[in-house]
Amino acid sequence: MSTIITTTTSDPPSISTSNPTDTKPAPSSPSLDPTITNTNTKNASTSTSLPLHPPKPFSLADQFHLSTLHATDLSRNPLMQFQHWLDTALSHPAIPHAETCTLSTAHLPSGRVSSRMVYLKSVSAGTSHNPNDTAADTDTPPPGFIIYSNWGTSRKASDMASNPFAALTFWWQPLERQVRVEGRLERLSAEESQAYFDTRVRGSRVGAWASRQSEVLWSDAGADASADAEGLERGKAGEERDSDQQRQQQQERDDDDGRGVLNNRVKEVERRFEGVERIPVPPFWGGARIVPDMVEFWQGRESRLHDRFRYSWVNGEAEGDRGRWMMERLSP
Repeated sequence: MSTIITTTTSDPPSISTSNPTDTKPAPSSPSLDPTITNTNTKNASTSTSLPLHPPKPFSLADQFHLSTLHATDLSRNPLMQFQHWLDTALSHPAIPHAETCTLSTAHLPSGRVSSRMVYLKSVSAGTSHNPNDTAADTDTPPPGFIIYSNWGTSRKASDMASNPFAALTFWWQPLERQVRVEGRLERLSAEESQAYFDTRVRGSRVGAWASRQSEVLWSDAGADASADAEGLERGKAGEERDSDQQRQQQQERDDDDGRGVLNNRVKEVERRFEGVERIPVPPFWGGARIVPDMVEFWQGRESRLHDRFRYSWVNGEAEGDRGRWMMERLSP
């Protein structure tokens, strides 16, 4: 069973910590100055001081009471069970993007973990968990969760190169449900990626070529300064430059934080594929499948005594045994 999901296409503030019961006056020290000076405004004539306030305690968390979960409620196949829960979330009016999830990867040998929000594009229950199983139905895609991204320069690409394992987390608050997935991340074929790439709007296809995802965008001010120098030389030779245009260009350079570089790359790609209807998928961009070996279903319950069921894949030991999913209830 394969289901295709059609989708349309900040950092939290830092919190200062203090002990509200401590009545001793703070010593006079720059490090304890009870104001934060805003230095982000360019050429600001005055600085803005923001007062620090003691953190407010979080209110008591709401109780979960919408539903319960028992082993008899669940499918033997976690991907089929996931599809059922996903369909419910997609049809819920209070969940606008039920297919969004957190993709977590880790780099080795440092072990540093990074996470980001991505769109799940399809999920397949498949017929065999083992991709090397020649007896599997070749007309059915392998089991897994499909996402698309840049696999050339992104952080996730770097992580995947050193560690092929990844995790997905889905959270549907109005249903009080969570699903966690762990497994191996593997690239889709160029043909599979192209098939999806063709369904994207043209701007997104151009953007995939133009963006070197996660690389730093440097301002074009240096190149503009060289152009200005050449223009001044021409001015000395008698060529007048429009002062208003010059001031506007200078303002654009002052305001450029690197976005201009990205815009120029987009223009270059547009020129490259001008008149081309079927833009080829970039070799560094495409789909990836998370082939799960663990899937956990979580249903919120009162008093934090939640229902948790974990599916773990167990490889077959005998010849011809493809393996099976083992389901267990976990303590909340």
